[in-house]
Amino acid sequence: MIGTKWEMLGVDVCEFGGQLLELMWLTVCYRDIMADKDGIKPVEDDVDDETDLNYKAPEKKSLQEIQELDKDDESLIKYKQALLGNLPAAVDPNAPNVQVTQMALICDEAPAPITMDLTGNVATLKESTFVLKEGVFYKVKITFKVNKDIVSGLKYVQHTFRKGIRVDKETHMVGSYGPRAESYEFLTPLEEAPKGMIVRGNYHVKSLFTDDDKTEHLAWEWNLNIKKEWKE
Repeated sequence: MIGTKWEMLGVDVCEFGGQLLELMWLTVCYRDIMADKDGIKPVEDDVDDETDLNYKAPEKKSLQEIQELDKDDESLIKYKQALLGNLPAAVDPNAPNVQVTQMALICDEAPAPITMDLTGNVATLKESTFVLKEGVFYKVKITFKVNKDIVSGLKYVQHTFRKGIRVDKETHMVGSYGPRAESYEFLTPLEEAPKGMIVRGNYHVKSLFTDDDKTEHLAWEWNLNIKKEWKE
């Protein structure tokens, strides 16, 4: 999400001018300071968000077309049943094909679960703040359902802002999935929360769940507060 190694150089930014100077400092210096961790650096708003993952979308086939393929081959039928799992018995025709139901920050050190319910009005999350202790290791878990047809090339995209400056962007390939009664879960790789006085504070995050067709299955915004301790 966001991470870096900070070198203070003996300077306390907060002593030299409050919010205005800090904003100027962030604008000028973020690029060099944040480049140390995984190539993370401030990102200009006009930079193309697409990530070249050398990924070519497969030819689309509906679930019915796949079920009809080699329907006389018993072994293939069993394989497709194992691959697709238990199909939903009945689906609301007005329900979307892909439903993102929950997001969670998975951290063994957290005193309580850090979860976001995405089944209701996600606009309310924009006013919510989730706390993460500096330096802890965590993963992001996305829970979602596929209701009607196979979806190809699901992606989780995340942009992180501080004081209006976009300081990080990530794109995680989730994969292709078929409809089933049970939910799917996707975990991002393990990450370390940033640590140090300068990086503590509030971050605004914009999340997007999309696919090969650039269908916006869900977009939501939320806030993250990096603190020295879980409770201060």
